[in-house]
Amino acid sequence: MTRERLISLDVFRGLTILLMTIVNNPGDWGHVYTPLLHSEWHGCTPTDLVFPFFIFIMGVAVPLAMPTKIWDETTFNKILVRSLRMFCLGIFFNFFAKIQLFGLDGIPLLIGRLAITIAVGYALMGSFSSKVKNILAFSILIIYLFLAYSGIEAYHDVRLPGVLQRIAIVYFVVSLLYLKTTQKTQIITGVVLLLVYWAVMTLIPVPGIGAANLEKGTNLASWIDSILLKGHMYRETITWDPEGILSTSPSIVNGIIGLLIGQILLREISKTKKAKKMAIIGVALIIGGLLWNIVFPINKSLWTSSYVLYTTGLATTFLALLYYVIDIADYKKGFKLFLIWGVNPMIVFFTSQIIPQALVMIEFQNLHKPLEKINLLNYLYSFGIAPFFSNPMAASLTGALVYVGIWTFILWIFYKNKLIFKV
Repeated sequence: MTRERLISLDVFRGLTILLMTIVNNPGDWGHVYTPLLHSEWHGCTPTDLVFPFFIFIMGVAVPLAMPTKIWDETTFNKILVRSLRMFCLGIFFNFFAKIQLFGLDGIPLLIGRLAITIAVGYALMGSFSSKVKNILAFSILIIYLFLAYSGIEAYHDVRLPGVLQRIAIVYFVVSLLYLKTTQKTQIITGVVLLLVYWAVMTLIPVPGIGAANLEKGTNLASWIDSILLKGHMYRETITWDPEGILSTSPSIVNGIIGLLIGQILLREISKTKKAKKMAIIGVALIIGGLLWNIVFPINKSLWTSSYVLYTTGLATTFLALLYYVIDIADYKKGFKLFLIWGVNPMIVFFTSQIIPQALVMIEFQNLHKPLEKINLLNYLYSFGIAPFFSNPMAASLTGALVYVGIWTFILWIFYKNKLIFKV
């Protein structure tokens, strides 16, 4: 299998992960500009585009990575192991802050957690033989599940779903669809998934609650999460998970639509025709999503069918624009920053969520309030950034941009040295 590197797709991926880093790392969660927050429930902000864009981009990349369809045991094993590695990386984010070691606390515990992080990161992103990758991925997953359901107090409520976990599931399904089915079957699969999800969410009564509904905590997806993921859901919601079980099914369609776009990019037609076709499809999907929104509201947490069409429509249109500018017009100036981010997404995904948790563990006496302690993350923001701004939202955004700047420098070093971290 050979891989064709599409610069516009790398740039799109870079833009998306850069936005993810900004929205996930504000200086102060209490003061964030509305577009950098998720919608309260129904609706869609720029922040709500990040996750579905990732899934779409992954779907586009599948046929580009495997332009020649080869179905054999080796290929299946690669897909399975890659999915498991992503899944396990995602779960580790939820375990990091709960790791306990021999009664240690403070800095010694932090050192222990970071040592485990390096070991897990190497096991799941290191280059090994296929057999070793298999053993490591399955072993780590078994350890996670044992800890989560062992009754050990520290892990009794650790969250199991998450962003990378959903991406891993979608990658696995979409890759198999690509290798084993025709485009017609892929389209039918996507349509059926969206229609069935719509019917299930709006027609089936919720046990113990009543009529079907789309409200927080009382809809069917929430009920299924409360039964199958009890005690292991997103801590802010308790009774449901934004990356829950039932809502994962429509997210597969984001990957399928990306898969179909990726196959358009492989066709033996002119680049201009490819761009036009993508643009037309993108606009049609946006219109379809907005129309469906009337009866099945756009909602990220429920990952409604209208949300799938709307977000993939925007993603397809944006990719068509980037494809035209970068790959057709050959205008690449100004895109280097996003390219640097786009070729190394996994290391950012993994490490950028660990660093803030680590900084919070480093506490010391607050010199301005002697009776209180302050953690390093709050200290750096409160005394290194916030005092220079009268607008707390501008200060909070600056905190995120400083973090992006640090990561840009790190990724630039990786890029210069051709270091790419993959699962």
